[in-house]
Amino acid sequence: MSERKRLAAERAVEFVQDGMKVGLGTGSTAAFAIDAIGRLVKDGYDLLAVPTSVISERQARELGIPLATLEEAGTLDITIDGADEVDGNLDLIKGMGGALLREKIVAYSTRQEIIIVDDSKLVHELGTKFPLPVEVVQFSHGRTRMFMEELGCKAELRGGAAPFVTDNGNFIYHLHFEHGIRDPYELQRKLDDIPGVVEMGLFLKMAKKVIVASEQGIRVMERV
Repeated sequence: MSERKRLAAERAVEFVQDGMKVGLGTGSTAAFAIDAIGRLVKDGYDLLAVPTSVISERQARELGIPLATLEEAGTLDITIDGADEVDGNLDLIKGMGGALLREKIVAYSTRQEIIIVDDSKLVHELGTKFPLPVEVVQFSHGRTRMFMEELGCKAELRGGAAPFVTDNGNFIYHLHFEHGIRDPYELQRKLDDIPGVVEMGLFLKMAKKVIVASEQGIRVMERV
């Protein structure tokens, strides 16, 4: 499976051109892309990158990739990231790597968001293989959990008694929907209305390309 991730990542990096400003995703698949981007820099490419997490930033620095903040870089030409689920509309669930807030901020500031996955991440309906990660502030997060569960899910605090803390100092809840997410757009609107919710792992209408690796090879799905 890791070999498929590597192949998908290297195919995505073929879209990176000299002089581009590049967003660096977070997670096991994105790490392969960062490695490949590091090789481009070593070969002489003039790139400027914005990482989406402390982990990705550390990896990029070790590879000698020039880094900037999003304020310094402005609009990015391309971001390469992974996903936990991809449906037929190229809508996504992301965030199991714990960096969904920064990933979404960077994706929103990117002209072309490229997602790299293996075929196990393809679903007919979001929320069927993975829960939906939602980042919430620590203050009164139990109340936030109660309001989220009123939307018909089971909300599980990531890390349990020793909660996972994001790079932004927040908690993450995993929302489990027994029959998947029937209307992700409506769910996004309702979650946005809950005080204490910072961001959610629904990435809707954001991916321009999804590169899928399978036993049959690599294919590129594009949003029309």
